[in-house]
Amino acid sequence: MLIARTVTKETIRYEDVPEPALEPGHALVRVHNVTLCGTDLHIWEDDYPAGLPVIQGHEFAGIVEAIGNNDAGIRTGDRVAVSPMIYCGQCRPCRLGRFNVCENIGCIGCYSDGALVELISVPVGKLCPVPDGLELDLAAMAEPASIAMQSVNRGRPSPGETALVLGSGPIGLLATLYLTDLGVRVVCADTEQDRLKLASAFGAIETLLVDPRADFPSGDQAVRLAALTDSSGPELVIEATGVPSSLETAVRLVASAGRIVQVGISARTASVPMNAMPFKEIDLLGSRNSLNLIPAGLELLARHRDQARALMTHRFAFENLQQAFELMRSRDEPVGKIVVDMPAAQSAAAATAVRAGATA
Repeated sequence: MLIARTVTKETIRYEDVPEPALEPGHALVRVHNVTLCGTDLHIWEDDYPAGLPVIQGHEFAGIVEAIGNNDAGIRTGDRVAVSPMIYCGQCRPCRLGRFNVCENIGCIGCYSDGALVELISVPVGKLCPVPDGLELDLAAMAEPASIAMQSVNRGRPSPGETALVLGSGPIGLLATLYLTDLGVRVVCADTEQDRLKLASAFGAIETLLVDPRADFPSGDQAVRLAALTDSSGPELVIEATGVPSSLETAVRLVASAGRIVQVGISARTASVPMNAMPFKEIDLLGSRNSLNLIPAGLELLARHRDQARALMTHRFAFENLQQAFELMRSRDEPVGKIVVDMPAAQSAAAATAVRAGATA
């Protein structure tokens, strides 16, 4: 089978290797689609703790080609997304049920070889059946959907509350979608107008364009935000950018007794006034990975297929991975989710086209 290995910084090498054999407790999945995120870009740029070489691909879906006995009743031919997170089950966070921050955490496609292969062997327990009617390319986004849902759940939202989502990238948009499903009124802020247009389609009742060179919110924006929050500020803020100034904004704007969830990741340092935390009694919460929410993420995507499809801005064939990563790095044009069509997806599309031509 063909695999794509990131061997050194910004260098992908295609290799022909033997297909994996079926192991006890595992399944063989024919990969159809992989979606790329910012973590993939960092790995490709060799700016990630796991180091190179590695086969990337941690957001993926495909079809089960072989499987042994399993309690879940998954069978050969079933369509599945795969949970890539690996945890030990023994450390203190795992014993507390917080395995999403396992002290020995791993991730298929990040810390170990992943899905940029034609056929992958994964533990049966990592398989998540795809709902009927949800296409496999959309199902590949269940992992980022689960991350967004984890961040929302950490914030303990209640129907009727107002939430401010800072950043309308894929995680922020998916968080907006989930919050809206939960009956929360969502205000989205971003530096790009195109993303804010998407935010409205994802359920935001108000959008605020951020000018990095000016105070935020501006006078008119502050009036609009005050009108939505009885001048008290949003009860919940989801920080989904990883930009230090954005966390500073969250602390400044959140209501007293409100909650801030930091899901955007950065090694940079934010500066916040220490008295804001006790004076407003803010709950500042981190969010990482998810507590096995990929099945819930699949259901969210299935309920909102049009919005999920709108997240996908670019599509590349497996053999064009280098161009996909170069596009992510260049920022020459707006990039949402990049979808990689693996050989199995390309073959399925070609077969569909042939059948369509025969019936035309």
